[in-house]
Amino acid sequence: MNSHLEDHPHRRFNILTEEWVLVSPHRTKRPWQGKTEFSEKGQQISYDSECYLCPTNSRISGVKNDDYKHTNVFTNDFGALLKDTPSFSFKNGLLKAEGESGICKVICFSPNHSLTIPDMDIPSLVKVVETWQSEFEKLGTDSNINYVQIFENKGNIMGCSNPHPHGQIWAQKSVPTEILKKTTSQKTFYKKEGVSLLQIYIEQELKEGTRIISENNTFVTLVPFWAVWPYEAMIIPKRKMANINELITEECEDFAQQLKTLTQKYDKLFNTSFPYSSGIHQAPTDGKSYKEWHWHMSFYPPLLRSATVKKFMVGYEMFAMPQRDVTAEFAAQQLKSL
Repeated sequence: MNSHLEDHPHRRFNILTEEWVLVSPHRTKRPWQGKTEFSEKGQQISYDSECYLCPTNSRISGVKNDDYKHTNVFTNDFGALLKDTPSFSFKNGLLKAEGESGICKVICFSPNHSLTIPDMDIPSLVKVVETWQSEFEKLGTDSNINYVQIFENKGNIMGCSNPHPHGQIWAQKSVPTEILKKTTSQKTFYKKEGVSLLQIYIEQELKEGTRIISENNTFVTLVPFWAVWPYEAMIIPKRKMANINELITEECEDFAQQLKTLTQKYDKLFNTSFPYSSGIHQAPTDGKSYKEWHWHMSFYPPLLRSATVKKFMVGYEMFAMPQRDVTAEFAAQQLKSL
């Protein structure tokens, strides 16, 4: 790798959002006097009678959960989007707003109250992937839904309101800003080159090898060149697919394996149940053709130096642009070695 990227301040370009991130590798040499203690894992229990997500328990709405054995899906009792939101628009001079309808769902990954993704076996993780596929299909075929966002917030510091391992789906009428940016960049590249942007990108990454965390026959996990968060990662299918419903059986299993591998490495990094926000970006479901889209899953973890030392988007990052000290190459090598 170019030595300038290892030693000197520089900007890196995000090919998907067409935005820049400032990288300051020389700052990793400064003395650190912060805390580096381990974080003890809490008591591991398989069932909590007070948990709103455990099987057969009642939620705050009064609805009783099924006695589920694998995954469990229900409409969020406090969804940020509502299906019956009226269609309206508001404009007053420079002020503009419009109604936004949608559906928010919760997906419990397992009936076990303490079983997180890194601790689940591959067949159980395949069930999670299959649930994501099923919900994407159901929601994506709704004429009022034009985008389906699958995500997980893990850990209290990521705003997770319930410790029972679960993810969410927000499906909405409009296409979100981040997806519009990624659609534009991928479409521009596809029109010019006739191939997927991410397909060419992962070929280059696999050839260079410095940012690869792990791979199998059909998936690769890496720290993107333009990563913002200290141990940010992406899981990308090697074959171009617009959405997760194009996965065949082998690919579902390989995807599950990469999910487990990455999250296990996260937990080992600072000997803690590693917090993160993860999400799958895939093509909109508005009925249009998206030949350029290559779906991928991103992980944004906040931990920087230990189980308790976190990165915050403050100061310069709030007012100018994202910045990081630890290089993507250093982060990848740390995770790969675990």
